[in-house]
This record gives sequence, C-alpha cells and structure tokens, in this order.
Amino acid sequence: MKQKVFLILIILTFQSCTSSKDATSTKSPSKKSEYSLRDGTSYEKAIIIFEKSESVGVHAEYEWLNNHYPGYKAGKQALTNYKKKPYDVISITTTEGKELDIFFDISNFYGKF
Repeated sequence: MKQKVFLILIILTFQSCTSSKDATSTKSPSKKSEYSLRDGTSYEKAIIIFEKSESVGVHAEYEWLNNHYPGYKAGKQALTNYKKKPYDVISITTTEGKELDIFFDISNFYGKF
C-alpha cells in the first residue's frame, strides 16, 4: 500500500512540474494579444523580437520576413531610435512589387552578443 501511495505522489509531482514548465515557456496572454496586433508597418506596430543576442535576433527578423513575405527582396536596412528604443527598419519589395518598410523593435537584443 505504501508503494502505491509513493508511486501516486511521484506521478503527481512529475505532472505538476510538467504543467508549470508549459506555463512558463509561453508568453503571457497580454503579450500574445499585443504581439498579434503588430504587423511591422510603423514604430507603434513594430514586430517585437524577443531574442537575447544580436546574431539570433537578426536571424529572427529575416525569418519573420520570410514567413510573412515569401520571396521578398530586401533593400536597405537602417538602425533607428524611437522613444528611446532601438529599431531596425528593413525596406523590402514584395513579390507583387509593393515597397514596404518593416519595423522591428530590437531592444531585447541590441548590443548583446
């Protein structure tokens, strides 16, 4: 009987560890909804890059562009500041020929190697 109780306690412990790990690995609901409103068309709607180093952060910018504008052509890229935060602004041309400036909030990784 003691072995069964011990086994149940172990299972419950592992289950609680798993569920708390899942909760911490996702963004909070407010960040998710804020993130979904961002399309990169302005500073206010800049895509927030959550990476913590420059090499991974820059890669995330281009990954976002590839996912949202497949086949785009990159133009100029500029580092700017807006309301005391650093931003990358990448000019692209879509496959339909539309020219866009896409804004990325890089404050989470800028200057971190």
